[in-house]
Amino acid sequence: MNEFAWIKDFNAAITVCDKEGIVIYMNEKACRTFDKQGEKSMIGQSLFPCHKPESAEKIRYMLENNTTNNYTIEKNGIKKHIYQSPWYKDGQVAGMVEISMEIPFEMPNYKR
Repeated sequence: MNEFAWIKDFNAAITVCDKEGIVIYMNEKACRTFDKQGEKSMIGQSLFPCHKPESAEKIRYMLENNTTNNYTIEKNGIKKHIYQSPWYKDGQVAGMVEISMEIPFEMPNYKR
């Protein structure tokens, strides 16, 4: 069994793009998100047309400057945490991973 097979059915949407913003992987939950919009998958397509110009510029900046982005969104009564971070190949930024997970509206925060 592939050691990364668990990602396919992980209960968060995982989308991976290359350095040019072309989607190279989507797990099942990510594909279901786009299926609601009439698409089965974004694999092989640019992610930039799916974003507002400000968001596309932020993604380009992150890819060029090796930065990470975190934020929450609320849509259709569901709150999500979005985590976007570069991935690397041979020590160089090769693209970006986005993990989108549903979170409760009220969530404990622990200081440790």
